[in-house]
Amino acid sequence: MQRILDPEPVTSLDTYVRAGGGQGLEAARKLGPSATVEEMLAAGIRGRGGAGFPTGVKWRTVAANAGELEPTTVVVNAAEGEPGSFKDRALLERNPYRVLEGALIAALAVGANDVVVGMKRTATRQIARVRAAIDELQGSDLAGGVQLDVVEGPPEYLLGEETALLEAIDGRDPFPRIAPPYRRGVDEVVESSDELRSESGLSARVEMAGAYSGSDAPPTLVDNVETLAHVAVALAGGADWFREAGTDASPGTLLCTVSGCVKHAAVGEFEMGTPLREIIDRLGGGPRPGRTVRAVLQGAAAAIITADRLDTPASWEGLEGIGSGLGAAAFIVLDDATDLVAVAGSVSRFLAVESCGQCTPCKQDGLAISDALARVVNVRGSVDDLELVRKNVDSVAFGARCSLATQHQLVIASFLAAFGPDFEARVERGRPRGEPLPIVPMADLRGGVATLDDDFARKQPDWTFGSHWSGKSPADRLDDHRRHEQL
Repeated sequence: MQRILDPEPVTSLDTYVRAGGGQGLEAARKLGPSATVEEMLAAGIRGRGGAGFPTGVKWRTVAANAGELEPTTVVVNAAEGEPGSFKDRALLERNPYRVLEGALIAALAVGANDVVVGMKRTATRQIARVRAAIDELQGSDLAGGVQLDVVEGPPEYLLGEETALLEAIDGRDPFPRIAPPYRRGVDEVVESSDELRSESGLSARVEMAGAYSGSDAPPTLVDNVETLAHVAVALAGGADWFREAGTDASPGTLLCTVSGCVKHAAVGEFEMGTPLREIIDRLGGGPRPGRTVRAVLQGAAAAIITADRLDTPASWEGLEGIGSGLGAAAFIVLDDATDLVAVAGSVSRFLAVESCGQCTPCKQDGLAISDALARVVNVRGSVDDLELVRKNVDSVAFGARCSLATQHQLVIASFLAAFGPDFEARVERGRPRGEPLPIVPMADLRGGVATLDDDFARKQPDWTFGSHWSGKSPADRLDDHRRHEQL
């Protein structure tokens, strides 16, 4: 079933429109803002960035809290960085027009005059594609006077967290901030340049607004690339049509990325509720010859899925029902030759390095977990190291302002629960290492081959790439810079 992932790249706006593009925006203009939001609620679209938050609820909240000083801004979250995921970049390469149409529908619904596409500067091919599409759209009737732009951010994992993305768009480091389902203002409303400098120094250490913060700045609507593509087709076909696919709790289709120990890596579109085994077989060609699937890792975002649960429906309720999660549908297949202890160590290192350090347990306990697992992986660990991992897994998410620490807790705890004997055999009997499989972001996916971010192996916990770690977290370095400026 292909609703949003075109089989071939759409090469021009004219081609898109001649194939039926723009019908969703036309329908939204006829409905008007309020009825468009109601259509989203009826369709039941949920955010495809990982959290699955109901899109219509988010839009309704943003529209109800519009500011008096300036209009709302719509931000397209295209900062894909989940290990094993390439769906957003594949979608933008195939057809950026549908994503931008969805963003224009969102702008109409919440009263926005601006659309900003937030991307990692490393996604050069996709950035060029989006900029070219914007150039075509900007002067067309589809744009309707809405200004579209692209903002390029750093390659850090946290750029994909929506409050961190807004920080980066505002010119600061990608540090998450405490926020409701929206943030007040892409550009902070400040009284003076001194206040702005103070804000840029503190960045995410300032607590975000609640339902009302006393600020007159408008809320900002942030939606994922795939979410907005679904918006465009849902408005064109109507809520009832949209719900013809999927399940009651997870309507529509989803884009999945399959990689790891399969015959070929790929991105594909499936009806919500399709068994995970079918997705792996159809998209990845099944396991490598002579091997069997032992587990599936959902990026670095959810509990590992063991082989006996591969018939679980790929939906929010299906994967939550087995204690995991749908997330970005980034399915990394692990077979019986894969060193699962090393995979756990790789996931832990990724999350510990990518932690910004604002929340001390997230960074320090995360690094302690990573270091202990590294010793176990390299057959230098002990039973005490495993106990240290268990102890810090319990505390790593304490007081966390974003989901990264919780991910660390859930993923590593699930490895220990499902494959505890593998860890124990490594420390007690020195079982040799198996095949490694780095859990890092995907740099590219072409011709069935996933290219991983090889540079990540050199990345230090302070987000530098030198030979030595400074001993500081990214947030510590920012504080040092701020103190220096004040001297």
